[in-house]
Amino acid sequence: MTYCVGLLLNDGMVLLSDTRTNAGLDNIATYTKMFTFEDPGERVITIVTAGSLSVTQTTMARLREAIDAPEASPDTSIMLAPTMLKVAEIIGDTLASVRTDIESRMNAAKVSATASMIMAGQRAGGGMRLFLIYPEGNFIEATEDTPFLQIGEHKYGKPILDRVVKTTTSLADAQKAVLLSMDSTLRSNLSVGMPLDLAVIERDACRVTMRRRIEAGDADFAAMSEAWSHALRDGFSRISL
Repeated sequence: MTYCVGLLLNDGMVLLSDTRTNAGLDNIATYTKMFTFEDPGERVITIVTAGSLSVTQTTMARLREAIDAPEASPDTSIMLAPTMLKVAEIIGDTLASVRTDIESRMNAAKVSATASMIMAGQRAGGGMRLFLIYPEGNFIEATEDTPFLQIGEHKYGKPILDRVVKTTTSLADAQKAVLLSMDSTLRSNLSVGMPLDLAVIERDACRVTMRRRIEAGDADFAAMSEAWSHALRDGFSRISL
């Protein structure tokens, strides 16, 4: 299991993912779930993934192959696609194809292989767009009414986002919100774990303007977590019935 979240704001986009994967209580490993494709100043695409590692890694490999292929075209390469909508369609088609291939091989073992993704992107001259891509290849898009998208073990981290995040939220506050959302998830679900990958894409920069790996034991993250716990306890004590 995993937890990934993406925010679409007036000032830019913020994405956060954990890195824990597990195939049982005694088989836990760390793999990045955040992937970035850039032509700085022209195009940026960042993808975070949740679900079967074999599905997500194969999907990312096929997307890279399509970019590097001599016959790459706007219909096959996310770095040549004319719009971010077309990028989402290419990713969705690739994900659905990979999932179908892998599941067909695993049917005998009655094992399901599924995955989902969040894609954030912008091209020069176009607007910022944020999509949640489902295992079947279809997708939904973040809007002004719903400026954040989540995949994986999202229920623990959703309440703070519902209360805090608006399109007018600053990028600094957005980073705080996604990190506190992750902190709530880490405390409530052992299948989500450190390190964390955080990325910020400022509006019209067409590149990742800040990327940070937050390791277990990070002093700033620990201080933020403790301050949030203290604020919740203090707020709880002030409420009377």
